[in-house]
Amino acid sequence: MGLFSKTENVLGVDIGTTSIKAVEIQHASSQKPSLQNYGDLHTYGYLERFNNALQTSSLRLSEQETANYLKLLLNKAGITTKRAVASLPPFSTFSTLLEIPMMTETETAQAIEYQARQYVPLPLAEVLLDWHVVGKRTDEGGNENQQILLNSVAKEHIQRYQKIFSLAGLELVAIENEGTALARVFTQNEPKPVLIIDIGSRSTGFFAAQAGTLKLVSQTDFSGGSITQSIANSLNIPTTRAEEMKKRQAIGAKDQNSELSTLIETILDVIMNDVRRVKDNFEASYREKVLKIILTGGGANLAGIEEYVSRQLGLPTVKGNPFAALNFPQKLEPVIKDLGSHIAAAIGLGLRATE
Repeated sequence: MGLFSKTENVLGVDIGTTSIKAVEIQHASSQKPSLQNYGDLHTYGYLERFNNALQTSSLRLSEQETANYLKLLLNKAGITTKRAVASLPPFSTFSTLLEIPMMTETETAQAIEYQARQYVPLPLAEVLLDWHVVGKRTDEGGNENQQILLNSVAKEHIQRYQKIFSLAGLELVAIENEGTALARVFTQNEPKPVLIIDIGSRSTGFFAAQAGTLKLVSQTDFSGGSITQSIANSLNIPTTRAEEMKKRQAIGAKDQNSELSTLIETILDVIMNDVRRVKDNFEASYREKVLKIILTGGGANLAGIEEYVSRQLGLPTVKGNPFAALNFPQKLEPVIKDLGSHIAAAIGLGLRATE
């Protein structure tokens, strides 16, 4: 039985490090889900002071302040749906791929808890575990094993989210890994493995997925914010100015701003090294090739980034279009190209209707 009725509106809420995105989606059993409303609120103070980020890899999350921002967003957007699904950023979860012999579901759960003690960096009493069978693999001895994606998150972090949503007047009915939401919205119609690169303000997430299923998770602290800071430090300019310059500069451009392009590519080159590592890990674990790259997050709007990533990795690269999964008002057509990268995870959360 699903968390929502088949015709109930679903509110997807993505609390990022510097922004909050909320998307209201209407589900109908006989047609494509429809976009009802959305809101996108950015807090630009992080450009000047790191501690102004809503949350960081140190799990700093100001409940009251974040709830106030969320309420402001809902009010300004006119969103009235109260039942919500939220995402957890990759830096707040621990994910690993396990291989265990084929066995019953009860035996599998026991085996996973035993293995979790070896991998999860916190005591199991302090975390919530979530796992899914994501594949099968035959070992060198001819034995068939099940591949399981194990996720864990600190209970303290879950409690913070529950408090935020309660303070904002919302009912939090589910929390899931951000990569799960992105896999849902981008890969339902992708039968072959895809690697999603989510370039955010404070971190970049890497999510291997196939046919709507998340299969591997990783992340790096190099991000869009790293590019902004590099430009600011190298050119000795305010970070707000550096952010504006970053958005206007085409990657790889050979013009009077070639120094700026080089600064951007220096950070992107580091991110690409991590992409190669994740890609190699996926292909070694699943014995399948990644055939496509999907870009999302604010960094996906950098001019020329699709061509740059395709050139670096030798793979077809596209900017993800989460609106392809929805019916939406035609008046949004001119803005969806850039908007989609910002609210993709929230749309993926809103698509979680009857699972």
